[in-house]
Amino acid sequence: MDEQTDPRPLYAAALDHVHALMAGAHDPDAPTPCPGFDVRALLGHLVATVERARVIGEGGDPRTVPPVVTGLDDPAAAYAAGAGRALAVWSDDALLDRAVTVPWGTVPGRAAVWGYLNETLVHGWDLAVATGQEPEADPAVAGPALAAAPRTLPARPRGGPVPFGPVVEPRPEAGPTERLANWNGRARP
Repeated sequence: MDEQTDPRPLYAAALDHVHALMAGAHDPDAPTPCPGFDVRALLGHLVATVERARVIGEGGDPRTVPPVVTGLDDPAAAYAAGAGRALAVWSDDALLDRAVTVPWGTVPGRAAVWGYLNETLVHGWDLAVATGQEPEADPAVAGPALAAAPRTLPARPRGGPVPFGPVVEPRPEAGPTERLANWNGRARP
C-alpha cells in the first residue's frame, strides 16, 4: 500500500462488511468497546459516518451531519442507502486528489477515504464484539487499513481534541481488524 493506492474498493468492501454485521445487532442497549456508545448509538453513528463521507465528497462541511443519527426504524437500511449515496459521490476519480474538509482538517480526498475506511472497520469491530459476531473483516481489506493507520492516525497526540485513546498492545492472536481497533485505542472487554 502506498500513498497513491485507491482506497475506494477497500472502503466499499468495509461498508458491506459492516452492513452485514448490522443484521446481527439484536440488543440495542448492549455496551460496545467504543466509549459512550451502546449498540443503538453506534448504529446511529455508523449511519452518520456514511452521510458525512457523502457530504465531504460533495464539498460540504461534515459537521453539518450530527455525530449520531437518531430515530431510525431500520438502521441497516439507512446505512445501506447512505453508503450507496457516498460511494456514488466518491466514484469521481478527481475527488481523490482534491482538497476536502473533514472533521480533522483539510486533506486530499484520498486521505479522507482512508480515514473513513479506518472508522468503518473499527466501528464494525466494536459492533461485532458487542453483539457476539465474528469481529475480523476480510484481511485483504483490514490489512491495508492497518498498514495505513500510523499515517492517518499517528500514535501521538491522543486524547483531548484527538478523540482516540492510547494505542493498545495487541493480543498475540489478534487479527488485522482487532489490531486496527487496538491502534485506535480499543481493547476487548
